[in-house]
Amino acid sequence: MRVAWAALAATMLLPMAAMGADAPKALAAPRARIESADYRASGHLVRVDANGARISSPITIKAHWFPGVLRVDVELGTASKTGSDSLLSGHIPAHILLEMRPGGRSTILVAHPGDKAAAVLPFDKWSDGPLGNEFSYEDFLEAQYFWEGQTTLGEAKFGARDCDQLKSTPGTTDKSHYSEVKSWLDHTIGFPVYVEKTLQGGAVKEFTYFGLRQNGGVWSASQVEAKLRGHAGSTLLIIDRGAPRANLGLKDFSPAQLTHF
Repeated sequence: MRVAWAALAATMLLPMAAMGADAPKALAAPRARIESADYRASGHLVRVDANGARISSPITIKAHWFPGVLRVDVELGTASKTGSDSLLSGHIPAHILLEMRPGGRSTILVAHPGDKAAAVLPFDKWSDGPLGNEFSYEDFLEAQYFWEGQTTLGEAKFGARDCDQLKSTPGTTDKSHYSEVKSWLDHTIGFPVYVEKTLQGGAVKEFTYFGLRQNGGVWSASQVEAKLRGHAGSTLLIIDRGAPRANLGLKDFSPAQLTHF
């Protein structure tokens, strides 16, 4: 069974005054899923350019919710042309450790082969990505469900699914390159089927979730497509296999392991 785990986020207490009356109900399922995270998943991150050419990098993601912090470890292999054995220069393996804490105090560490220690990724680089900025480092965080501003926008259809629309806006302590995020959450399971993320400069990124399924009581998507509105090409997060209950511990997220390739 193909399983993906795309909803990764930090946690914080939200002032009730910042929420609409129905916002806590809409947020309950996404937050519960994040705050019970304990999974491994593997597949590929694929960049499709305007001409249809593909660059693919193997990816492994593991995540676990600890008291007050979500830790996510992402391992990216050397990128290659899809269906070819030739490796691509400029796309080297990377190990990434994301840690999310209350109040927006998130950090991202990155290491590449030959590094003696992982380096802190500066905030101005969070909007970059390993295969372009359509699926950026910040998009692995998925912290919008814990931002200060939460407003429900009513019910809407996305395809055949009945959804609850939610608009999330960051507070003063929330570190993000996005000014707002609108989510279409399946009305029954609370899982996102479509998300629009507006960058502070006004550009909009569109995320569509495919192959929603449940495994071990956990809902996930088998594929997430990220597109920059008005631009050709996209980036796909494709998961081939995963385990929703991986029994991970602190040793699985040691910064020292980031330099082991």
